[in-house]
Amino acid sequence: MSFTLRPGARVACALSLLLSLIAIPEAQANTTSGPLAWRHAETTSELVTHLEDWLDGRTDLPRRNSRPDIRVIGETRARNLLGASASRQGGRTRGLYDPESSTVYLIRPWDPRNPFDASVLLHELVHHRQAEAGHWYCPGAQELPAYRLQDAWLGEMGLEADVNWIAVVLEASCPRRDIHPD
Repeated sequence: MSFTLRPGARVACALSLLLSLIAIPEAQANTTSGPLAWRHAETTSELVTHLEDWLDGRTDLPRRNSRPDIRVIGETRARNLLGASASRQGGRTRGLYDPESSTVYLIRPWDPRNPFDASVLLHELVHHRQAEAGHWYCPGAQELPAYRLQDAWLGEMGLEADVNWIAVVLEASCPRRDIHPD
């Protein structure tokens, strides 16, 4: 999946960058609210907390009692794991969730300060919630809500996930594939 900017987002991005370069008083730097609060997370665990809090306010999917294990891996390992749900960026897999082990795999390069990379983690956290939240007719049915939440999160910063929505909707419809009559 690649990303494009919504109209007016260039100004918002420039302002965001400018604000990140200006010295911010310590009290403001540690704020836990607002669309850019996630940038102040010093650890992946803190970033997950910000993302989970954001999800709590925007979805009925309940937060799980246990957090997923989060690992950053290379592309070769990712190719070996592709049986799990995957989020893609420009046709390149950027994240995987393995419901069997409750593990989120983020594919290098991954930067927790990059909003597009952080949105991949958010997408996979949605899958972590979905794993306990009910029946899905196929793994693809989980993708549409995950991409919508990812796009909404990016949208709060004036960014947009460049998702092939037609492909996602088709995947979410759980079409029968490779059915051959006897």
